[in-house]
Amino acid sequence: MVLHYPNGKPFKKELLQPNTNLKAKNVIYGNRGMSLEEEINISNRYYLQRGKAVIHKKPTPIQIVNVDYPKRSAAVIKEAYFKQASTTDYNGVYRGYYLDFEAKETRNKNSFPLNNFHEHQIIHMQACQRQQGICFAIVKFSMDNELFLLPAQFLFHCWSQKDNGKKSIPKSAIVKHGYQIKYGLHPRIPYLDLVDKLIDNNF
Repeated sequence: MVLHYPNGKPFKKELLQPNTNLKAKNVIYGNRGMSLEEEINISNRYYLQRGKAVIHKKPTPIQIVNVDYPKRSAAVIKEAYFKQASTTDYNGVYRGYYLDFEAKETRNKNSFPLNNFHEHQIIHMQACQRQQGICFAIVKFSMDNELFLLPAQFLFHCWSQKDNGKKSIPKSAIVKHGYQIKYGLHPRIPYLDLVDKLIDNNF
């Protein structure tokens, strides 16, 4: 299926391949083959079922323009367009606070590319922050299976340096200014523990 952005450009999403070079001691078998989005969705269901938070993935409206019917009982979408530019991946309510955040992953080992984010996503998070919402990004270094929560202000600072030629955020800066998220069982990604820290620090 071919998807297009509102400007007509084709949508391309890198498919993550399993890393067969990791030593056994570094592999978390419970997470193998699972995307960051799937891990967050599982975590959000856990939070919802226990009444801790109400956070959902935002649906992306798609306009279908070409459908194939190989069988009378089945239809295959061959071409579609995103109706509008998406904002961020997730939003919801926790402890009376509005949360709005993006989830991104990279196969890079030493830096996170800024072009993984889009300008309209940054603008959206800045608008939410002005309304006292809590915004952040959860990023995953998939080769090392490491997760970090990036506070919005740190992300905004890095984004502002794009005009000076900055193309990525060094992992060392993410370690210094972000919060590492350790995988758990229930929930799989306990990111609300770190949102508590954002709240304690006035975001």
